[in-house]
Amino acid sequence: MSESTSPYKRILLKLSGEALMGEGKYGIHPPTLTRIAEEIAELSRAGIELAVVIGGGNIFRGVAGATEGMDRASADYMGMLATCINSMAMQDALEKQGLKTRVQSAIKMEQIAEPYIRRRAVRHLEKGRVVIFAAGTGNPYFTTDTAASLRAMEINAQVILKATKVDGVYNADPKKDPTARRYRTLTYMDVLKQNLSVMDSTAISLCMDNKLPIIVFDLGTRGNIHRAVMGKQGEFGTVVGATETVWA
Repeated sequence: MSESTSPYKRILLKLSGEALMGEGKYGIHPPTLTRIAEEIAELSRAGIELAVVIGGGNIFRGVAGATEGMDRASADYMGMLATCINSMAMQDALEKQGLKTRVQSAIKMEQIAEPYIRRRAVRHLEKGRVVIFAAGTGNPYFTTDTAASLRAMEINAQVILKATKVDGVYNADPKKDPTARRYRTLTYMDVLKQNLSVMDSTAISLCMDNKLPIIVFDLGTRGNIHRAVMGKQGEFGTVVGATETVWA
C-alpha cells in the first residue's frame, strides 16, 4: 500500500482491551498482539501517521468494578492503569516490528511513559512515530471511547477507526438475533437516538460537533485495518458521520 492510495494521512485507531485477548477470557494473547502490530506497521511504513488508544477491559473495567460496589472514581482509575499495561504491551510489539513508538499517558508515570502533551504528540506523528495514548482522559467517569474522540480531534486526525468484534453496526446483536441488519452508513443523530452500541454518547457528541467520521469494523480478520483505511464510505464496515443512514 502506498501513501497516495489512502484517503487518510493521519488516523486514530481505537482498540478495545478485549481485542488483545484473542480467544482467551483474560489478559493479553501474544499472537493476537503481534498480528495487530504487524497490521499497524504496514500502515506506518506506507506513510500514514497513526495514533492508538487501547481500552483496558481485558484486565479491569471500571464500570464493572463500580457495579460490584467499588467507588466509581477508584474503579475508573484502576481501569486507566489497565490501559497503561496494554499500551506498554503494544509498544513492545510495535518496536519488535521495527517501528519507533511513544506512549503518552494522561496520568504522570515518568518511568514508563511520557506525559500527554498535544504538541509533542503531533511532532512524534510528523516524524513517523506511532503514538499510543494511555490512561484515557486522565479523569474518572470518562471512557476510552471519549478519550479516543478527544485525542483524535486534538491531533487533527481525519478519521477514527473503531475496531470491534463484529463487521459493523447492527440494529440488534447479530449473535443473538438472526434478523439483525447491518448499517452501511449512519448519521450521528441516528446513533444517539437509537442508542446504538458504537461509542458512548459523549464520544459520539464530540465527533458530531467536530464532524469527525468513525469507521466501525471487525478486527478479527487479518488485513481489516488496511481495508478500513482504504475503503470508500459504506464499502467496508459501517461509517458513522454520513449525511444519511443507509442499510448494507
